[in-house]
Amino acid sequence: MTRADVRRYLVAYDIASDSRREKVAKRLQAYGDRVQYSVFVVDASPVRLQRLRVGLEELIDPGQDSIIFCDLGLAAGVDGSRFNALGRSRVLTGPDSFIV
Repeated sequence: MTRADVRRYLVAYDIASDSRREKVAKRLQAYGDRVQYSVFVVDASPVRLQRLRVGLEELIDPGQDSIIFCDLGLAAGVDGSRFNALGRSRVLTGPDSFIV
């Protein structure tokens, strides 16, 4: 199933506390693919992205932690060939997959 409003985001974080970092990583794993230790690729509709952002805001200390969302465009148009890696690379969920 695909949706026209689903966009692909690169999400990176820098979390000071080990316990908060683990919670952030666990939350992001429920939404997307881990491509680096603190970097995820997430496909989300606007509502799903807002739900993720609110959930992450509840987990972090805004004075010490940061999470960056980079909009890569419509998920249907951003396939794995646009990601290049040196060394070990990760498999990304295809744009035809949609998690509700």
